[in-house]
Amino acid sequence: MTGIVYKSTGSWYLVKSEKNLYRCRIKGKFRIKGIKSTNPIAVGDKVEFKLEIKTDEETGVITKIIDRKNYIIRKSVNLSKQTHIIAANIDQVFLIITINNPPTLTTFIDRFLITAEAYSINVILIFNKIDTFEIDEKAEVLYLKDIYETIGYQCIEVSAIKQTNIDLIKELMKNKVSMFAGHSGVGKTTLVNAIEPLLQLKTKEISEQHKQGQHTTTFAEMFELGFGAKIIDTPGIKGFGVVDMEKDELGDYFPEFFKLKENCKFNNCIHLNEPKCAVKKALEDEKISWSRYKSYLQIIEGEEENYRTDIWK
Repeated sequence: MTGIVYKSTGSWYLVKSEKNLYRCRIKGKFRIKGIKSTNPIAVGDKVEFKLEIKTDEETGVITKIIDRKNYIIRKSVNLSKQTHIIAANIDQVFLIITINNPPTLTTFIDRFLITAEAYSINVILIFNKIDTFEIDEKAEVLYLKDIYETIGYQCIEVSAIKQTNIDLIKELMKNKVSMFAGHSGVGKTTLVNAIEPLLQLKTKEISEQHKQGQHTTTFAEMFELGFGAKIIDTPGIKGFGVVDMEKDELGDYFPEFFKLKENCKFNNCIHLNEPKCAVKKALEDEKISWSRYKSYLQIIEGEEENYRTDIWK
C-alpha cells in the first residue's frame, strides 16, 4: 500500500492511504542506510507500507520512502553530525516573522531562505502580530519588507487576531501543501486557527521572562483544510543550521548575489577578497543589504547562528 505521512512522533507515523489512516512504524534498517538524519521519514513523505494485524488494532510497517521532490532540512540542535528533515514534498512555505515578541533576526530568516532556495521551495514571508506594533516596530517591518521584496520574496503583513490578510493567505494556499514555520511564539498556531477555526489547535502565551514562545506544537503534523488546501504545522525552531553547502555554491542561493555573479572578474568568485567582485561593489553602492551579506559571511566562515546576536542592519 502507499500513503502520505501526516504525523511523525519519532517512533510512530500516522500514514494516510486513499481511504484510511494507519499507525505505522519503520524497520531498523531505515536508520543504517547512510541516512544521517535524526528522522529518516518526515511529514509529507510518500511511503510504501505493509499492514500487520494485531489483536487490538491494525498497524503498518513502512518499507520504502518514495523519492522526494524536495524537503526542508537543518542541522540537529544537539547532534552536530546529524540533520533533521522538517517536512517533505512541500509546495510552499510561510515563514512567520515577529519583530520583538519574540524577535526574528535576519540571520534566521536568511538561513531558512537559502535552504529553501537550494531545494527550489517558494517562501512567503509573513509579518505577524501587526496589530501589536508601535511606530518603531512598524518602521522595522517596512525596512525588512524593502530588503526582501527587492530580492523577490512576497511579504504579507498579518494579524491573526484581527483577521488582517487571512483571506489572502487562504487564497495562496488553495490546492497546495503549505508548511508554516518560525520561532516558538511567533503565532503559527494562532494563525492556523484563524485560517481554519475548526482545527482548534492549542496555543500558549509568550514567556515574559525570555520573550520566547513555549513549544505548543511538539511534532510536525499535516492537516487537510476545508477550502482545498493542506497545511504542515511544525514545532517552533530556535536556530537554523545550514546543511551541506559548499563555499562556491552558497552565493547562488542568495538571488541578488546570483544575478551579479556573471559580472565578477573570476567565475569562481566567492565574494570575499577577490578583486573586481560585482557583489562587493554592489554592497559598497548600497544596492545589496548589509544584513544579507553579514548572513552570507557568517555561513561561509562556518559560524553557527547566534540567536541572541542582533545584526539586523
